[in-house]
Amino acid sequence: MSAALLYGLVIVSAIAHAVWNALVKSSNDRTLTMVAIRTTGMMAGLLALPFVDWPAPESWKWLAVTTIVMFAYYGLLVRSYNVGDMSIVYPLARGLAPVLTTVAAFLAIGESLGAGQVMAVVLISLGIMALSLGAGASRTAVGFALATGVSVATYSFFAGLGVRAAGTVLGFQACLEIVTGFGMFCYGLVGRRADLMAYVRRHGATGLLAGVVSVVGFLAYLVAARSLPLGPVSAMRETSVIFGAVLGTLVLKEGFGPRRIVAALLVTTGIVMLAVLR
Repeated sequence: MSAALLYGLVIVSAIAHAVWNALVKSSNDRTLTMVAIRTTGMMAGLLALPFVDWPAPESWKWLAVTTIVMFAYYGLLVRSYNVGDMSIVYPLARGLAPVLTTVAAFLAIGESLGAGQVMAVVLISLGIMALSLGAGASRTAVGFALATGVSVATYSFFAGLGVRAAGTVLGFQACLEIVTGFGMFCYGLVGRRADLMAYVRRHGATGLLAGVVSVVGFLAYLVAARSLPLGPVSAMRETSVIFGAVLGTLVLKEGFGPRRIVAALLVTTGIVMLAVLR
């Protein structure tokens, strides 16, 4: 597969991530849509499990911790979309996460932080400030979006430690999909039993579509990441911030003036620099 095609898959992954977030935002029942997405992920993980290496026992504690934090992430993301526009929530959550992950890696495990990465953190921070302080960004929406970003950074950090201990990226990811998906499935079956069948009848197709888009997007990313340098691949995937802002404007009919455009570009540029520069 050519490099151009592989980079095309990364863009597909970025678009897919923004699309499933837009489907959650536009859903009449965002919690059950998230249940549908994670249940689809669980099924994908079960299908993949026979074909991947089993993660080492040393990684299981990180798998457990990552799972707990991801449940918090699902709840915070849904709550963020309940109270805020996607064109504010999505860039805030996606922008804050790599900043915190980079700082945590620097403080906790001694990873170096170059001048380019420091500048990237500054750009992302400026973009976050522009989104947080401008018109249309309520304190509640900004608060939940930032909390979502913290949860993304936290589970990304623990998952990174888990992958290192597991000795297999795909095996760890498959197990994570299964465990988190099973937890969300049980929540839907037990905690929302009265609403579940009505949701399946009315919005099941949307939930399934969001789940398929999520899984296909992540698979596209993994296929590209196996052959391409991880820095540029990760950076290109984070262009989902721009796609998310555009979807919020064109599909969800949210306001998207010059301030949000500049803020989204600052966040995206900073994320790209953070992934590529050392």
